[in-house]
Amino acid sequence: MLYWALIFFLVAIVAAVLGFTGVAVAAAGIAKILFFVFLVLFLVTLISHVGRRGTRV
Repeated sequence: MLYWALIFFLVAIVAAVLGFTGVAVAAAGIAKILFFVFLVLFLVTLISHVGRRGTRV
């Protein structure tokens, strides 16, 4: 998922340089959403892993 966020971010940068502002804004919005979804999933996985690790004997 982080890979796709990076791809959309790069598309946004290229589109902004070439003057396609609508495409740049859309790609940047998608990249931002994907990054935050990745961040939430990462934190949930990290917390569940730490919680599970502490219960082992």
